[in-house]
Amino acid sequence: MQPSTDRAAVVQALILASRAFVGMTARSLAAAEEEVTLPQFRTLVVLAVRGPQRGVDIAEELRINPSTGTRMLDRLARKGLVRRTRSASDRRVVRLRLTPAGQELVDQVLTRRREELERLVEATAELWRPEVTRALTAFAEAAGEVSERDWWLGWTEHQDDEG
Repeated sequence: MQPSTDRAAVVQALILASRAFVGMTARSLAAAEEEVTLPQFRTLVVLAVRGPQRGVDIAEELRINPSTGTRMLDRLARKGLVRRTRSASDRRVVRLRLTPAGQELVDQVLTRRREELERLVEATAELWRPEVTRALTAFAEAAGEVSERDWWLGWTEHQDDEG
């Protein structure tokens, strides 16, 4: 990257893009039957991506206070979107996992978001060069996101673990 003005322009473009992504997710959530906040949805996505987790691990991933995470997980459990299970080897360890309803909600929201992204990419098709795609992929990897393929494979593996 060249001068600092280029870096500032990139940061500004990413801020605008992140607002657009949050807006797409919010619209997709609003269309869902289940009332879920953005932080609650992010929790569901963490469970979908990472599989069963301890509450403290989820709070750490979301960078929130563990007590805040516990309250949020309690709400999601009451809605039937997550469930708690005890470890067979250590009964003190409680893990949370998505229920089928939780996974269905994640799938619905992500499908709506994908459809909106496909529409936007089509409208801006002339801008999508391989280097743009590589840069966005590297950015997501640096942020700790897993690829779409790995995300879906992770869910299939966790489903198989249940039964």
